[in-house]
Amino acid sequence: MGLACKESMARLPRLTVAQLPHHIIQRGNNSAGIFVDDEDRQVMLDLLREMARRFQVDIHAYVLMPNHYHLLATPQTDEGLPLFMQSLGRSYVRYFNNRHGRTGTLWEGRYRGTVIEASQWLLPTMISIETNPVRAQLAGGAQDWRWSSYAHNAGLRSDALVHSHALFWTLGNTPFARDAAYAERAREGLSNDEQEQISHAALRGWALGTAEFIEKLQQQTDRRVTRQRAGRPPKRSEDEVNVLG
Repeated sequence: MGLACKESMARLPRLTVAQLPHHIIQRGNNSAGIFVDDEDRQVMLDLLREMARRFQVDIHAYVLMPNHYHLLATPQTDEGLPLFMQSLGRSYVRYFNNRHGRTGTLWEGRYRGTVIEASQWLLPTMISIETNPVRAQLAGGAQDWRWSSYAHNAGLRSDALVHSHALFWTLGNTPFARDAAYAERAREGLSNDEQEQISHAALRGWALGTAEFIEKLQQQTDRRVTRQRAGRPPKRSEDEVNVLG
């Protein structure tokens, strides 16, 4: 397992670990919209598929929101995820600016993200991502939001962008059983504490997992991978409210 840290001025280096899932958030500048219509959203999905193949990144879940998007993705190489996000961001901005006659940046700085422990947090993070439109009151149910991976993971339609994580396959012995089990988990939803931990970790860049998982990661890098002080995450910031609904 490799690990790469991306340095950034006045910010914690980004943590990227090959073969582990990452929860990624990319937001529009000043909370502005990043999609004008369904054509923009379809172009983003097409670019996601293209870049995922090019940079060997498996996407397990996604959602396109009006002013940001989420991904749950596993890079197969140390540099795969940063290169994937860089190429995706540049390609989409070029398309968006050309189509809509605008110039300048579209994104609010660099993407946010964190490493998660799959055994504990893969399914909750998938559910958090795919139910974001429901929390934001954009859809009555996850199945009603066209621009997410929920329909694929719940067995409602096939989505070539989605690459199921090995843990997802343990939900049942058949595709029908797996889909039904996941849909039931999604209907049960997450506790407020689970949602808070997922949100806070992704936006702050702290790894999310058990103490043993965190300790193993910390041994591989000088970059802190979790908060120094124990305790519950602080009250959600305005950024977290805007991004996670």
